[in-house]
Amino acid sequence: MAEPDKDVNKVAITNNDRPQLTMSRRAFVKGAAISAAGTVLLDGLSGPANAQALKSEAKMLGPGPVPLSLSVNGGTVVVRADPGTTLAEVLRSDLGLTGTKIGCDRGACSACTVWMDGDVVASCMTLAFDARGKQVRTIEGLAQGGKLHPVQQAFVDYDALQCGFCTPGMVMSCAALVERNRNCTLEDVKAAVSGHLCRCGAYPNIFKATLAAAGGRPQNQAGAKRGGR
Repeated sequence: MAEPDKDVNKVAITNNDRPQLTMSRRAFVKGAAISAAGTVLLDGLSGPANAQALKSEAKMLGPGPVPLSLSVNGGTVVVRADPGTTLAEVLRSDLGLTGTKIGCDRGACSACTVWMDGDVVASCMTLAFDARGKQVRTIEGLAQGGKLHPVQQAFVDYDALQCGFCTPGMVMSCAALVERNRNCTLEDVKAAVSGHLCRCGAYPNIFKATLAAAGGRPQNQAGAKRGGR
């Protein structure tokens, strides 16, 4: 009878075209660790010239408040905020721009919508530090020279609001659509406000107002004005 293998920690490595090879588990694990370390070392060498240079390039922010410069409504402001502060919090608490509303505080209702480099964003889900170097515009900065934006004026003319809490965010999204596409359709408007929650149910007049602001006439309600709900 063949003598049993005394090394129970042997790992067999086989290949159909090669004779069977064996190695101990300890040797196998050790070899794998060395290979992994070598890969990490090579990755490190492919970056900055040395670790000291990498360390010097890294800038630690926080955990306490640090200076933050932002471009808001065409001007530059400097506040102190910690890296976990949202853009909505800075706008409302530090800059007094309370037109930006915080409803759900988790990006579900869109009441906090502002523009960042012309794109609509949920400011409650955007870190203030991510707005550095970008142009932020809020509802307070939408009017120009004392004249309301066409969408703002249309919201007034078409009574496109009730309680008004969702209105600033609605206006920002609808104005962004009109700025991009003056030939927008009813379906375009519905898509633009699809992430907005209006508990008052003012959607029909919001649609009419946005289409009117775009230069067209509200579909199926040409000439509808205040009281047309």
